[in-house]
Amino acid sequence: MAIDVQRQTGSLRGARLRISAAFWRRPWLKLLALIVPPVAAFVIVYAASLATMLASSFWSTDAFTAEIVHTWSLDQFRTIFNRDNAYLGIALRTVWMASAVTVTDAILAFPLAYFMARLAGPRLRSLLFVLILLPLWSSYLVRIYSWTTILSKTGPLNWVLNGLGLPDTHLAYTDWAMWIVFSYVWLPFMILPIYTAVERVPTSYLEASADLGARGARTFRSVVLPLVFPGIVAGSIFTFSLTLGDYITPLLVGGPGSILIGNVVFENSASNLAFAAAFAMVPVGVMAVYLTIARRLGAFEAL
Repeated sequence: MAIDVQRQTGSLRGARLRISAAFWRRPWLKLLALIVPPVAAFVIVYAASLATMLASSFWSTDAFTAEIVHTWSLDQFRTIFNRDNAYLGIALRTVWMASAVTVTDAILAFPLAYFMARLAGPRLRSLLFVLILLPLWSSYLVRIYSWTTILSKTGPLNWVLNGLGLPDTHLAYTDWAMWIVFSYVWLPFMILPIYTAVERVPTSYLEASADLGARGARTFRSVVLPLVFPGIVAGSIFTFSLTLGDYITPLLVGGPGSILIGNVVFENSASNLAFAAAFAMVPVGVMAVYLTIARRLGAFEAL
C-alpha cells in the first residue's frame, strides 16, 4: 500500500512538472488558459442571449395564445418602421434624448474634469473624486425618487423660486425632467474618461502653444480639444447607451408622452415577445453604428 501511494504521488508530481514545463516552453498556453474561461462565459451568457433575441425578432406571436410562432418574417420590423404607427417616433425620441443627454454631460463634465486634472491640488482632487463617485454608491431608484421630490410642484426647486418671487417651473413629469435626471445620473460616466484624457495631455504641448503666441482659446481649440476628444467620445458611449436602454427614469419622472424604447420593450415582453425582441434590436443596431464611429475616433484607446 505504501509503495502504491508513493507511486501515485510521484506520478502526480511528474504530471504537474510536465504541465509546468509545457506552460514555461509555450507562454501562449498560459495566456490561452487565462483567456478561454472568461471568453467562454461571455459567449454563453451575452452573445448567445443576443443571438436568441435576434432570432426571436424574426418570429411572430399568436394573437390568441400569445405563444411564439417560429415562422421567419420581417413583420415585426415593418410594424416598427411603419410611419402610421407611433413606434418610429418613439425610436427617434429615444435617440434624440440620448443625444441631448450626451451633449449636456459633455458640456458639464469638461470644465470639472479639466479643473481636477490641471488645477486642483491632491486633496481637493481626492475630495472631488469622492463627491463624483458618492452618488454611484446609492441606489439608482433613490436618486430618481429624490429628483421627483425636487421637481415636484411643492418641491425644493419651486420653493426657492417662489422665495425669489419667481413663478413655478412645472418641470415634473415632462421631457425636461427626464432630460435633467438622465444628465445627472450619467454625469460621472462622462467626467472620468474626460479626466483621464485631460491628464494625458503633455504639459509641454501647452507650454509650446503659449510660447508660439497662442492664447487660451486658441490653445484649447487647436491643442487641448483634439487630444481630449477621444475621451469625450469614450464617455459618450456610456451616456448614450445607458440612456438608450433605460426605462425606469421615463416611467418615474416622464410624462404621458415620454415613452422610450425601453418602456415599449418592457410592456410587450410578456404579451408579445417577438415584437419586444425586434424593438430591442433597434438600440442594439444604433449602438453598433455608434461604436463603429467611436472606434474610428479613437475612443477605445481613451477608455
